[in-house]
Amino acid sequence: MIREEYNRWLENATLDPDLIRELKEIKDDEAAINDAFYTELSFGTAGLRGVIGAGTNRMNIYTVGKATQGLSQYVKSVSDKPSVAIAYDSRIKSEDFARASAEILAANGVKVYIYKELMPTPMLSYAVRYFKCNSGIVITASHNPAKYNGYKAYGPDGCQMGPEAADYVLSIMNKIDVFKDIKRISFDEGISSGLIEYIGEEVIESYLDEVEKCRVNKNLDLSGVKIVYTPLNGTGNKPVRKIFSRIGATNVTVVKEQEMPDGNFPTAPYPNPEIRQAFECAFKTAKTAQPDLIIATDPDADRTGIAIKAGDDFKLLSGNDVGALLLEYILKCRKALGTLPERPFAVKTIVSTEICKRIAEDYGCELKEVLTGFKFIGEQIGILEENGEQERYVFGFEESYGYLAGPYVRDKDAVVASMLICEMAAYYKEKNLNLLQVLDGIYEKYGYFLCEQKSFVCEGQSGMKKIADTMERIRQNPPKTVAGKCVSVFKDFKVSVATDNSTGKTEKIELPKSNVLGFYLEDGSLLIIRPSGTEPKIKLYVCAVGESKDSADLMRESIIKDGTVILDL
Repeated sequence: MIREEYNRWLENATLDPDLIRELKEIKDDEAAINDAFYTELSFGTAGLRGVIGAGTNRMNIYTVGKATQGLSQYVKSVSDKPSVAIAYDSRIKSEDFARASAEILAANGVKVYIYKELMPTPMLSYAVRYFKCNSGIVITASHNPAKYNGYKAYGPDGCQMGPEAADYVLSIMNKIDVFKDIKRISFDEGISSGLIEYIGEEVIESYLDEVEKCRVNKNLDLSGVKIVYTPLNGTGNKPVRKIFSRIGATNVTVVKEQEMPDGNFPTAPYPNPEIRQAFECAFKTAKTAQPDLIIATDPDADRTGIAIKAGDDFKLLSGNDVGALLLEYILKCRKALGTLPERPFAVKTIVSTEICKRIAEDYGCELKEVLTGFKFIGEQIGILEENGEQERYVFGFEESYGYLAGPYVRDKDAVVASMLICEMAAYYKEKNLNLLQVLDGIYEKYGYFLCEQKSFVCEGQSGMKKIADTMERIRQNPPKTVAGKCVSVFKDFKVSVATDNSTGKTEKIELPKSNVLGFYLEDGSLLIIRPSGTEPKIKLYVCAVGESKDSADLMRESIIKDGTVILDL
């Protein structure tokens, strides 16, 4: 069966010379053929993501085409005048996949708005809302290594596509033959017919206007804060530098080796602002520039990482650290300036630091917890908007370096995050404080909450089965203690049930069902286990509480150790 499908591709996959060459090269490699064809890339609320190459289990012009044909039929089912916005990042084949998607949509009579050049993911969300589209597509694999690419689909609200729409698209995809059932016209024909339209500069400027509105201390002089910025060869270079220029952050040095788009990511094999290696070129630049902080955005500019000057070195802050810093900064300054809404509203995911609960409580801010995935934060903004209360929204974040202030988009936004981080650093610099000192002050005031995420890679067909089996084994026999502490509450988000282990009583979890297990310990610490929705990984999320930094750190290490034993991979 696998060999038959391979032979079919060898005969019919003629649109991309790279695929023709690869299919010929693996002709006698049964393992390579099996890996490329044993399954199809799964389409869901996160769209598609996979290794670039030939096969049903790869990102290529045919698997992208199949998804787009399904999406075309979906938007036509919900609108008499369907439209879709498209953006793409710097990855290998991104522009090819974006243009192919536009050609297929246009061939199906769907109006397409596409950016002329690579743009960040949040600017796709903005375009969907700006043009009132039925859907959106951004071609990106976020912070994955260079061999990956992806296809994210969005709903009319600017959030990533919901489960019902994704299921509809998938049901269409399951009926499509990639070589017979995908309609196409040329890109030039789409342009000339008016079915494909480039997104103009006025949309980009409108987006930047909305970002700038999110400033907190609008009269603050930002010229004194020194920044080294790296877009990691991705999409952030132009919009982030434009917003810095707009707000008067003029003391910015860009990392030359990582300035221009390059999908091979030659100086950062893992272009992920969560890891230190991605900052190595920035550290070299910093030796001359001597900045107060380094800011890095990932290839599609929806995640932001920072490193703060600490003596002769730089210390990377976690997504939880930056989320806590920004939440406290926004609430404190807006309250002092009289711009904080009467009933402020913030959002975090269930795997993000618990310290935010204490910060929000201190400022009378309602803090909503949602499942992992920024679309759930976007949904909360949408609910506020439906009730005419969008001005209540002040901030949302997830521990994986995603932040958003303002309701103008419905996805995490590294452009607004970079702006606010710059402003926050300048605000505290005027008070002779760096962000490490500010963070220490937050811990001293609200308690020591030390968080960590640990991933375990399980690649291939056997890896996916191992992840599924592991989750089910733990679900059926959950531990009663972790790190020497009793598990007070066990939450199984797949069945939406929380069990109080001391009483045996259960409560319904008012969140969508998700394959996540949560262990809430008697001291306030927690361990959450979940498979990644976009990568072949199973993840541990730890938030340890202690009376001091040292005691919290010991607890964090102990939870990770026990969590690793529980996984038993």
